[in-house]
Amino acid sequence: MRNTIQITDSHCHLDFPDFAEELPAVVARAVEAGVTRMVTICTKLRNEPQVRAIAEAHGPVFYAAGTHPMSVAEEGVVALDDLLALAAHPKFVGIGETGLDYHYTAESAAVQRESLRVHIEAARQTGLPLIIHARAADDDMAQILREEHAAGAFSCVMHCFSSSPELAKAALDLGFYLSMSGIAAFPKSAELREIFAAAPVERILVETDAPYLAPPPFRGKRNEPAYTIHTAQKGAEVFGMEWVDFAAQTQANFNRLFSKAAAYEVAS
Repeated sequence: MRNTIQITDSHCHLDFPDFAEELPAVVARAVEAGVTRMVTICTKLRNEPQVRAIAEAHGPVFYAAGTHPMSVAEEGVVALDDLLALAAHPKFVGIGETGLDYHYTAESAAVQRESLRVHIEAARQTGLPLIIHARAADDDMAQILREEHAAGAFSCVMHCFSSSPELAKAALDLGFYLSMSGIAAFPKSAELREIFAAAPVERILVETDAPYLAPPPFRGKRNEPAYTIHTAQKGAEVFGMEWVDFAAQTQANFNRLFSKAAAYEVAS
């Protein structure tokens, strides 16, 4: 029986090989669980046609595209005009993921920063939300976001947020959103849950980052969009809310930030 509570998986990777053999079933299980929308993220622009095809083939699926910071050295800095052209697609709803990752790829820090600024300009010009990956680069991330926002406003979500309270505050002060992944539901993530609890609930999204970071009780297994409900249920606990109310709040938050997806759903 389909879950009557509706939520959105704001970040997953349905083009990854983990789902190749059963993608229609994965989408169907998500919808059955109450996950009525999924945003699948293209991390290398050469894969954009395949990601776009997934969104076109599955009604509940939208997509975003950009160059992941860990891939910039290999892929090169994307041209702004290329991102602007992609944004014309009716189911293209976000710019990224982009960002900074100094944990695994610190040697490409300079080109990562250059790439991030191109994506920010694309978000600024299209009005679509920027989707940020940040790891071990909090100071540079906060500085660039502040500088760029001062130069011209844009909207943004800190995807799979698991950084410092300082970066959370910097993002929230700019009007940005924080997204809860399965990490927030891990037993040892008490400090991260405290960061979320201190944030305005009106600025919270939920996601899977599937196929990674499955929340309990699926930790260590392949993640999939249907499991968003487990992270969202933990989120309801964090904010001291009833599950139905927290789910409704995250839906409203998603609709506000990803307004193109919300408008598409209404129009269709």
